[in-house]
Amino acid sequence: MFPAGPPSHSLLRLPLLQLLLLVVQAVGRGLGRASPAGGPLEDVVIERYHIPRACPREVQMGDFVRYHYNGTFEDGKKFDSSYDRNTLVAIVVGVGRLITGMDRGLMGMCVNERRRLIVPPHLGYGSIGLAGLIPPDATLYFDVVLLDVWNKEDTVQVSTLLRPPHCPRMVQDGDFVRYHYNGTLLDGTSFDTSYSKGGTYDTYVGSGWLIKGMDQGLLGMCPGERRKIIIPPFLAYGEKGYGTVIPPQASLVFHVLLIDVHNPKDAVQLETLELPPGCVRRAGAGDFMRYHYNGSLMDGTLFDSSYSRNHTYNTYIGQGYIIPGMDQGLQGACMGERRRITIPPHLAYGENGTGDKIPGSAVLIFNVHVIDFHNPADVVEIRTLSRPSETCNETTKLGDFVRYHYNCSLLDGTQLFTSWVRGGAGTGQVGGHRHGESSSVHPRRLLLPLGPRAPGEHSTSCCFLGETDAGSHEPSRPHFRGQRHDYGAPQEATLGANKVIEGLDTGLQGMCVGERRQLIVPPHLAHGESGARGVPGSAVLLFEVELVSREDGLPTGYLFVWHKDPPANLFEDMDLNKDGEVPPEEFSTFIKAQVSEGKGRLMPGQDPEKTIGDMFQNQDRNQDGKITVDELKLKSDEDEERVHEEL
Repeated sequence: MFPAGPPSHSLLRLPLLQLLLLVVQAVGRGLGRASPAGGPLEDVVIERYHIPRACPREVQMGDFVRYHYNGTFEDGKKFDSSYDRNTLVAIVVGVGRLITGMDRGLMGMCVNERRRLIVPPHLGYGSIGLAGLIPPDATLYFDVVLLDVWNKEDTVQVSTLLRPPHCPRMVQDGDFVRYHYNGTLLDGTSFDTSYSKGGTYDTYVGSGWLIKGMDQGLLGMCPGERRKIIIPPFLAYGEKGYGTVIPPQASLVFHVLLIDVHNPKDAVQLETLELPPGCVRRAGAGDFMRYHYNGSLMDGTLFDSSYSRNHTYNTYIGQGYIIPGMDQGLQGACMGERRRITIPPHLAYGENGTGDKIPGSAVLIFNVHVIDFHNPADVVEIRTLSRPSETCNETTKLGDFVRYHYNCSLLDGTQLFTSWVRGGAGTGQVGGHRHGESSSVHPRRLLLPLGPRAPGEHSTSCCFLGETDAGSHEPSRPHFRGQRHDYGAPQEATLGANKVIEGLDTGLQGMCVGERRQLIVPPHLAHGESGARGVPGSAVLLFEVELVSREDGLPTGYLFVWHKDPPANLFEDMDLNKDGEVPPEEFSTFIKAQVSEGKGRLMPGQDPEKTIGDMFQNQDRNQDGKITVDELKLKSDEDEERVHEEL
């Protein structure tokens, strides 16, 4: 504030501002108070009329301070003011550069504290005064507010305000950081904030891009940590300050929130959160994977989630369909595994980011749950769980009619469908049906072409295929609303008839009655990319099947076969009343007799009455309700006639 030194006539000729920057040698060093009799003051009188709640530091001898003041005489007349010059006093205290009364009056002061000082003449300008400004033996009154204090021995002061419980890494020299900050002077005056700029401050640490104090103050921070960093001027903007917002010799206070940190040399970081037991296969490049994920920034801000869409993310891995870091992070995962994948920006969306939720240079964290994966070259995986103890002479083959029980689920354990009644699986009697015996008969001759089938004859389970008008096959759409389905009866199918999904058809072949298997069916052998009702697209299906019975099936296009040669006089045997025509009743009676006597068998898996009715309709060529000898033909004869016609 004011210069010190012995009184001199030359002081009177100095400009006023220079005089105020000199310190006058105080007369006397007494430390007493005003005399009881009301005599002259012996020491500075200090009135602390505003004391801040927090006072982390008090002025000590040798400190550098910045303060404002008004100076008046006893009658209130102002003789000087830093406010009028719009310039703070910036000076070291306690080393003789101020009048003694001011040196003493500033000691112990806190930032933002306000004091009223009464300085007696011998601690001010003494009996000489300051020509033209302060008369001799003048008592001086100062109103002072302290705005800053620091010492050349100071270092950066770091206070942790909030530290997250999980700290994946801490800031080091050479790292790239993204952080938010509020910058103030020591008295609380705000000079800058990143929050008003709509984005974080992004920079390298320890590379000369920041003031030295900030470089030091950021070291060791964790993503999500909040710090208060106090930087002395010589580690900030020093004697020059910065523009109009940071005065010279100003201490700076930053409240910092670290958003994320990475190093240009970082690779993808993997952390296994949950690994299912018995992992026999790990995902590799070229596999197609279905997975759920939560994606967040390093400070925990969620930017995307597959769970919110109630749909897995489905993609090939290792082929450039997803960001490189995710491509790398998903490889080696097991089905059902949960893992955390931390991806640096150079393996994610880089400096530009994407959309309005992933900023530039952002580290991304994905918590991933792998539902399933497969490869387009995969075949059905078959594992035998149990086989019957009795000798198995015959196994299922293409064309066989089979009855079986099954559980169908996704690989994450989500139950889709089951034919078992609850409590029936694994018992000798499954779904109310005992294990059947296989048929040992083999067709010799074939009779009667297949009639038109009513729609909906197949079972409506997850594994059956529906038939279109054009004869092509598409996945059926079983009714499913997220709950388990209990059909309570075995399912039925003819193997190789394209009525069940290909993978299940394959997995049911070669089985013994009573055998139990586990089948893993890739989507290209199941319901494909589109899925079916209750079955997600591209889903790998897990089946547990038990064969209940098998019968030799009939070749395509036939509803009935004889086990031996048909009767030589077929029409006469069928015409029970010998009137030259066979009505439906006689036809039905004849076919049922052939079956009951073991001479032939109907197509398995259908209502016999309906099958016989279809057979009659096929033979009643003119649809007059009866069959004549000219109308009745063996299918084998029809096929032979067709060959001759083609020739």
